[in-house]
Amino acid sequence: MAKLLTGANRHESVVFEAMLDAVPPIKQPNGHRRQRPDKLHADKAYDIPRCRRALSRRHIRIRIARKGIDSSEQLGRHRWVVERTLAWLSQYRRLTIRYERRADIHDAFLSLACALICFKALT
Repeated sequence: MAKLLTGANRHESVVFEAMLDAVPPIKQPNGHRRQRPDKLHADKAYDIPRCRRALSRRHIRIRIARKGIDSSEQLGRHRWVVERTLAWLSQYRRLTIRYERRADIHDAFLSLACALICFKALT
């Protein structure tokens, strides 16, 4: 799990590279650990040269819908995973409306909510 806390008025593409670096190593079936994902699916908001360069430098295949060319409809089958996870997190009122002023407390509640979601999926 990778998460970064930013201001509400900050676009996600600004912290795009930091988020890529925050992704933990992925275990492969043969036992080796790959440091990066094979490909990344993103919507048109990430169709800027800075994001494409960040993916190319890390040898990640680019699956970003191009502005004015590609349809966002094709991303739906991959994007539902993100939307489903955000819906699961919105069950926790303390995360939906941020009551905490300190970032470390909000981060702790986010980690706790993710742990509870994983626990419910296992049981």
